[in-house]
This record gives sequence, C-alpha cells and structure tokens, in this order.
Amino acid sequence: MKAALIGPDGRPLHEARRPTGGSGAPTDGAPGPGGAPGTERADAALAGVLDFAAELVSIGLDRFGAPPVAAGVVVPGILSGDGDGDAGGTVRYAANLGWRDVPLGRLLGERLAGVPVAVGHDVRAGGLAEGLLGAGRGASRFLFVALGTGIAGAIGIDGRVEAGAHSGAGEIGHIVVRPDGPDCGCGQRGCLETLASASAVGRAWAAACGDPAADAADAARAVAAGDPRALRVWDGAVAALADGLLTGITLLDPEVVIVGGGLARAGDTLLDPLRAALRERITFQHPPALVPAELGDAAGCLGAGLLARARVTTDRPVHGPTPPGTGVPAGSG
Repeated sequence: MKAALIGPDGRPLHEARRPTGGSGAPTDGAPGPGGAPGTERADAALAGVLDFAAELVSIGLDRFGAPPVAAGVVVPGILSGDGDGDAGGTVRYAANLGWRDVPLGRLLGERLAGVPVAVGHDVRAGGLAEGLLGAGRGASRFLFVALGTGIAGAIGIDGRVEAGAHSGAGEIGHIVVRPDGPDCGCGQRGCLETLASASAVGRAWAAACGDPAADAADAARAVAAGDPRALRVWDGAVAALADGLLTGITLLDPEVVIVGGGLARAGDTLLDPLRAALRERITFQHPPALVPAELGDAAGCLGAGLLARARVTTDRPVHGPTPPGTGVPAGSG
C-alpha cells in the first residue's frame, strides 16, 4: 500500500508505504468488517487500509494543523457505479485482496469521522494522473497502458478518464491478439496480457533460458546484451503488444499512448521496437506519440488525490472534466 498527504500544488507533503495485510485461510464464510468477505486475508487487508487512512489523518493534524479536506483511495478490481470517484465506493470484486461487495467508501467515511471519500480504480487513477500531471499533460485524448503482472489501461478524454457503463473500460489486456494462444484467467485464450505483460515475458524468458527464477527485467538485460533467445521472446511480446495497441488506436484515436508499469522500465529497449512495430501496422490511423510514463509508482497516489479534489470541489464523482488546475486541495490524498 502506498499513501500520501498531498498539498495544494499537487505535490506530496508526506509519503508512506506498508505491506497489504494478510494472507490467511478461509474463515468459513463468516462476514468480516462491514460485511467484508469471510477470509482472514480479506479482513486483514481491509483493516490495514482503514488503519493506514486513519494514521494519515492523524499525521495531517499533528504536522499541518488540519485534517485532510478529502480522501481518495484507489484499488484494483471491479467497483460500483463508475468506479472513479464514486462516493458510494463499494468494491464489488477485487481478486488480489479477496474482497467481494466491500463498502469501502462508507467504512472509510465512518473511520475518518466524516471526511469526504472518493473511491476509484487504481490503473484508471494512475492514468488520470499521468494524463493531467505527467506524460500526457496537454493532450485532450490519451491511452495509458500499464504493463505489469497483467495489462490494464485508462482512456483519457478531455481531462477525465472514461470508466465505461459498467466500470470496465480500458481493459486492453483482454483484447485477444492470438486466438490460439495461452489460456487467460478471464476465460479466453490469447489475451494480450498472456503474451506481453511483465509476468508473461518473465515466464517466457525463464523457459527459454532454463532459469525458473528469471523475470522480465532479466529478459530486458539479455536483449540489450544481444542474446538471440531473449530477442525471440522480446520480439514475440512486442509484436503482440503492437497488435493490441493498434486495436486501441483504431478505436480511440488518441494523441498520446503512455506506456507504464514494470515492463516499461526497460525504456528504449521496449519502446524503440514497439514504435517500429506500430509503424509497420498502421495504415489509415493517425500515429500517436508513444511515450514512457513519467510519474512511476507515485501515479496512483496522485490520481487518488485528483479524485479527492474533484470530490470536494464538485461534490460529485469525476463524470465530467476535472476542474481547472492540476493541484489538489491541501491535505488531500
């Protein structure tokens, strides 16, 4: 878990990290805090989030003489409503946390003594921050793609991120690019994230080099060193990624495609061949700028701050354009 208190200029005043709580056995389906699902892991994760948020409020009071004016919290998973600044803030399903139907916004509001709370999706919030404060600033249309354990995306339109009718927009990792490819956890075969995520590249390189501990960073180093086995693995991932991005570019016509996540740390080792692969595929589409993300792992916290800002300045979720300016109110985060 990463957290920050964010000042009026959009910069963190205080930052903190701690492990996400818990990895336990089922507790026979008994409901946890606030009706959370009955596993020790899920309950510990929820308690950890609530405790962490309360700690930040205390730090705000002690160091800056005032509590945060709002709290923004972003999580992986499927959320209620639009899932981007939703005041209700119910997490319908978050596999990595073991959550089902957790009323996170309500529980946080109660724990934080009435501080307004916005709950959003982690990748879309990170994309919002990259679009407004980072690599996409100045662009009215952008596509943010995070290449990590899986692949997720955020669609930026006129200062907001599109959540979709059912909080599912931007799931570019589940575009099928190889119909006869590997099975995906979503139930399809050949999804982009089974071929071009950091974890997929790591698995492919581990198999190719015979080292089960090898990962995507090792693959990138081997590519830079000219290892032909690594080049084959890398070329396959780049080709799949280019095919997936071309679909996104054709549908969305973005000005900028922002590439983030763990695999993007390879820098030009990834981006140069990816740009070349896209040039080969583009026909009538207007080629967007393809750029690396700038904010790193601060993007999620900054995006949460933007959602909090919108919560207090508009008293509603981020359905329309983000209010003018790029900062967030003092103490938001």
